[in-house]
Amino acid sequence: MGEVTFEGNEVLFGVDGTEGIVAVEPVGDDRMRLFLRRHGKLESQDDHFTPFLLLTEEDLLEGFKGHFHTEPLAPGNDYRFLVLFARWADCRKAVTYLQKRTGVSASSLQTPYLFLSDPVQQHLLLTGKTLFKGLPFQDLHRLALDIETATAPGYAFSNPSRQEDRILSIALMDNRGHEEVIFGRDLGENEMLVALGKRIAALDPDVIEGHNLFNFDLEYITTRARLHKVRLRWGRDGSEPKIRRSRFTVAERIIDYTRMEIFGRHVVDTLFLLQYYDVAARELESYTLKSAARHFGLVGPERTYIEPDKIQWYYDHDPEPLKRYNLDDVRETLALSELLAYPFFLQTRIFPFSYQNIFVRGNATKINALFLREYLRQRASVPRAGEGEEFAGGYTDIFRQGVVSPVISCDVASLYPSILLTYELRPATDSRNVFLPLLRDLRSFRLEAKNRARLAGDSHERDYYQALQQTFKVLINSFYGYLGTRLHHFADPHLAGEVTRRGREIIRHMLEWLRNEGADPVEIDTDGIYFVPPPDSAGENEARELVQRLSASLPAGIEVELAGRYLAMFSYKKKNYALLDESGNVIIRGSALRSRGMERYLRELLSQMIRLLLEGKAGEVQSRVRECLERLERHEVDISWLAKTETLTESLETYRQKVGARKRNPAAAYQLALGSGREYRTGDQISYYVTGTGKKVKVYENCRLTSQYDPTHPDENVAYYQAKLVDLVEKFEEFLA
Repeated sequence: MGEVTFEGNEVLFGVDGTEGIVAVEPVGDDRMRLFLRRHGKLESQDDHFTPFLLLTEEDLLEGFKGHFHTEPLAPGNDYRFLVLFARWADCRKAVTYLQKRTGVSASSLQTPYLFLSDPVQQHLLLTGKTLFKGLPFQDLHRLALDIETATAPGYAFSNPSRQEDRILSIALMDNRGHEEVIFGRDLGENEMLVALGKRIAALDPDVIEGHNLFNFDLEYITTRARLHKVRLRWGRDGSEPKIRRSRFTVAERIIDYTRMEIFGRHVVDTLFLLQYYDVAARELESYTLKSAARHFGLVGPERTYIEPDKIQWYYDHDPEPLKRYNLDDVRETLALSELLAYPFFLQTRIFPFSYQNIFVRGNATKINALFLREYLRQRASVPRAGEGEEFAGGYTDIFRQGVVSPVISCDVASLYPSILLTYELRPATDSRNVFLPLLRDLRSFRLEAKNRARLAGDSHERDYYQALQQTFKVLINSFYGYLGTRLHHFADPHLAGEVTRRGREIIRHMLEWLRNEGADPVEIDTDGIYFVPPPDSAGENEARELVQRLSASLPAGIEVELAGRYLAMFSYKKKNYALLDESGNVIIRGSALRSRGMERYLRELLSQMIRLLLEGKAGEVQSRVRECLERLERHEVDISWLAKTETLTESLETYRQKVGARKRNPAAAYQLALGSGREYRTGDQISYYVTGTGKKVKVYENCRLTSQYDPTHPDENVAYYQAKLVDLVEKFEEFLA
């Protein structure tokens, strides 16, 4: 299948059609260096850079000493003047001047001037350029990196700040066939770091990839490089990376990370890709590389596995399996990135951001950038970001609990975007009609990718297009979310409320129609319904015909699709349910049924219990529970299944002070670190289990490091772990009768 492309749309992809741009970097105060890949070769050229800001009033810069030119914009919105500067330094000085003169910071929503602090974004906005136009994804030069490290005796996890810990192995693999391991038995650690820098310079990748790359591998490498006074000259100009703490948001989760910027290159963490994927798919049990590789079928037949506590042994006694293990990690990283990064690669063709920034910019921010680019192109004034207002959300409800079968799910294809397009609803301040055409083209993009996923000939290709359509589904649905924000310039909360009102009306109509047809609704989740079909509509053809008739009952432009047919559904509570498909797979939705915070023995029992419920074998649950209770009693459950692993997010001294001042409660991981006699640091991980007797012990007073567990003298708190299991089962007691 060929690539899906809508690049002829200049509003969506920018007016400048320059192809092959793989990176844009500021050079001095008035130039941008473009790196371009053409005919397989890397070239560079310099663009003139014109920094800018927007003003509500022209005289706000009166008295400012600097080189600038002011252009009036077409009236109608707040920011009516475009100020163009000769140099980036002049633009920054103007911002300082405006802050002092107005008393309003550049980050204020009601600031009388609009300043964008990313010079690359500024250049892309004004020129209409974007990265990767005309460049196939496979032509992007990607290099995966992974390290294996030593851990000092007595510690469970490696810490780069600890003198005796070190890098043992560095695996590199790119998408052009290069693979190698820089190994610690061949070179000293400082020599390994120098060799890594030389290899990056020689291979000259556009992208450096890794799994948990920012918060582990790169942090570890930079810390060890400082220790050895090795300069990491990884930039395409020979410069060292710029490093700072940063954060971004995935759904409701705020992720802190150590950001690294490398001149002329992008850094991509596949851990972020997994988290984005799971927002929509909600099907990953773990975000580890090996779990993800198994989930997506990316594991090779000869894959080597080594337990983390055996790394040092293999390094000392049998290094070849360790090298293969390290290479397998980067091989799976490349495969995972190829599967999940493609939608972001396509987004980089659209949005005026670098590839690296596409991953950490919110969808509403990206959409806002499209508005700004087009309004600047048309020299039209831009509204100020306004205050948001409360409005009612979507319709969610649950009508039946327990196990029901069979079950059909149907949903409205992109409910809120469909409402916006069908009724031609756009923000009040969008005088240039940018919103609806953008939404229309992005929806076409998503539906085409979804169709390709349906027609795919193999599972790998299907997963590829499924990831693509899921990402764009989130993006186009963000057009609605954008309306309700208070941070962006063309938001319209009143319109957002109107969209959800119409959405609730549509879902209620669907609900009434299905009931009139003899269907039994189970759950509603904003844009879709799970229901038990009428007896004559359980087959695939009959179900499809039923949903088609339902779709025909709705206004033109609002289309209902058959989303799935299931042998059974376990409806627990709102947005928490499990499905048994016709292939025997169990799909679990909702944190109440799949919490990563549970110990592994509880997660496994819960999964078994849900499957038995769905298969109509509820009577077998109690025997599984008894078996698990007895295995706990006999100390037959591996301690790793009982343990919890936590990261120290603050120093031990800060923790001690907060507990002393009663600003936080004592915690097991910190108490163990304090009592260990070892130098634990922020970022260290502690794996522990609960000891003592009695099910209601204070965990922080009754715990031990997992590494200290002695299976010949087991001391885990059997009563505590049995009580947690019983408490879990009791939550489902009414469904087990």
